[in-house]
Amino acid sequence: MNVVLVIMGAAVGAPLRYLLDRTVQARHSGRFPWGTFTVNVSGCLVLGALTGAGLPSTWMLLAGTGFCGAFTTYSTFSYETVRLAEQRAFWQAIGYAAGSVAAGSAAAVLGYLGLHAVST
Repeated sequence: MNVVLVIMGAAVGAPLRYLLDRTVQARHSGRFPWGTFTVNVSGCLVLGALTGAGLPSTWMLLAGTGFCGAFTTYSTFSYETVRLAEQRAFWQAIGYAAGSVAAGSAAAVLGYLGLHAVST
């Protein structure tokens, strides 16, 4: 049953990631991967909020592991960072990596605090 919950969440998260990434990236020119940045930061916000809500483990499997796991993408983030460095856009690569970690961490904390305050 746990695997089914993860699959169900992932079935929604992966296509939504693709659609959001393409929508955001289409509105920006240049090499900076705004689509993946937006997807990952918003996924951190959602996962932080889910954690702050104190949901039962079955809901965390569906929404946290399944949805957020498929929605966010560490592999694409890593790949895009390397691609920026290969293109000799070193400052963009550093900014992307540092900004993604900082913004994602801040979003997770904000999501957690926001829903934790409401749910307690």
